Amino acid sequence: MYRCLHVSFSDTLKLVAFVLIKKEMKNKLTRILMFLLLIVLPITFVNAKNENLESIINLEGSWKFSIGNKTAWLTLNYNDGNWTSVHVPSPWEEQGFPGYDGYGIYRKKVVIPQKFNTGELLYLKLGYIDDVDEVYFNGVKIGSTGTFPPNFETAYQANRKYYIPSNLIKFNGTNLIAVKVYDAYQWGGIVSGDVGIYKSTLPIKLDVNLQCSWKFHTGDNIAWKENAYIDCSWSSIFVPSTWEDQGFRCYDGFAWYRKSFIYKGGLTDEKLVLMLGKIDDLDQAFLNGVLIGSTKLKFNESKPFIIGSEYKTIRGYYFPRKLLRKGLKNTIAVRVYDKIDLGGIYEGPVGIVTQRKYLEYLGN
Repeated sequence: MYRCLHVSFSDTLKLVAFVLIKKEMKNKLTRILMFLLLIVLPITFVNAKNENLESIINLEGSWKFSIGNKTAWLTLNYNDGNWTSVHVPSPWEEQGFPGYDGYGIYRKKVVIPQKFNTGELLYLKLGYIDDVDEVYFNGVKIGSTGTFPPNFETAYQANRKYYIPSNLIKFNGTNLIAVKVYDAYQWGGIVSGDVGIYKSTLPIKLDVNLQCSWKFHTGDNIAWKENAYIDCSWSSIFVPSTWEDQGFRCYDGFAWYRKSFIYKGGLTDEKLVLMLGKIDDLDQAFLNGVLIGSTKLKFNESKPFIIGSEYKTIRGYYFPRKLLRKGLKNTIAVRVYDKIDLGGIYEGPVGIVTQRKYLEYLGN
């Protein structure tokens, strides 16, 4: 099977180990050594990278698990008392399901203390999953990586991190994490890496949080910036995350993101900022059809010039509060051009803040 992979050096080493494991090895010792390499590499390199996250709840250990795929298994009230207990992270083949390829569902109940209800961003990290996953928090989908059959695309090389919307969390109550996984062959499941709930250490709280599902379409059409444009037929992907890990592997070129929301008011500052985190590579951002900012992307450019470091730039675009329509639909449209490798709005924070908050954020 042909796979187009965009990975860092650490992920490349991990990928080499994984490919060797995936093959039918006759030397059992070699296979064991390669699997240990797979386990160690993600932990070593991921922990070395500053993600601006702090662990608050460790979820490594016993989870409930069942092979199969039923929608009811993803809900909070489903009784999983007779399910098998497995250790996470670890391939399900090593825990009583040898040779199984197909669907499986993990469930884990967790209590998040009230002390974390402070407006800080919380994330669920699930390490490396082979091959595809879809994640639910209290029955609501919060993210996915890879593509399920029939248009199967593996994402076993991707380190999973999903934002948990605060309105879904039952602080001091029981919360349910459900993970649907599809494995095509050999090792399957939540196989390695850090697993837990983390809080952002970034010194900013978003006034309008836009880290959620957005509409997405490859190609380029300037009409897509308009508030009135109907995007219901577009794909849905989660922001922030690369588009390669959400069903658009190997795609380079132009693509658009759109997010519509109702502004309920409450912001008194006249100057606001749309934060779009980091984007690979270039972008233009529109609010209700009005261009409010860009990073080296212009109109009528079929092949924009790229220096190569633009993807590291933190996007923050100023706009006047009067552009927001209180009580009505507002639409943010982001035109992105990716030249090579990973593409899209890949790192947060993503949302709207006051100019004062943004300047404080840049100063820290």
